[in-house]
Amino acid sequence: MENTPPLTTPRLLLRRFTPDDTPAMWELLQDEEVNTFLPWFPVKTLEEARQHLQERYLSQYSRAQSYHYAVCLRETGQLIGYANVSDTEARDLGYGFRKEFWHQGFATEAARAILEQLRRDGVPYITATHDVNNPHSGAVMRKLGMQYQYSYREQWQPKDILVTFRMYQLNLDGKDRVYRAYWKQYPHFVEEGFHEL
Repeated sequence: MENTPPLTTPRLLLRRFTPDDTPAMWELLQDEEVNTFLPWFPVKTLEEARQHLQERYLSQYSRAQSYHYAVCLRETGQLIGYANVSDTEARDLGYGFRKEFWHQGFATEAARAILEQLRRDGVPYITATHDVNNPHSGAVMRKLGMQYQYSYREQWQPKDILVTFRMYQLNLDGKDRVYRAYWKQYPHFVEEGFHEL
């Protein structure tokens, strides 16, 4: 089984990051609006972008399995974002895109390709969380077939702000389970009758 195999969709190529992607990641990571709902602060220098790329992506490729993808336009090769699934027990799905590519279905398209690879690899489930103030991210999760499970409040680091997250899950193996670590760790609740617009 290839570690981080390239994936293609009608519009996208998902591939491993390389050090040459540093300038493109700098463009993404320095944008304050893009980073509003991401856990880290916008980077201020190209060197910070290089370190981020090394620590969060390039270093992951030594693992037996890694799902950390650069998301590129298939026609031009332009890097427009990233999509990944953590190697933690949560198997947390995350994504981020340059804002000129928002609201065009790219996050859903990229994530669907990763889900297909996860199924081929026998990964049993994934989770994903979003800030309640970022409903567009929740819409992506629902389009992927993920189901809302519960909400929880976390003092989010390193930004040190209190955030209410909604946790979604998709059981790829068909088994009935709910990932409870956030439920156990943080103040939590279920939003009864919850439906996002």
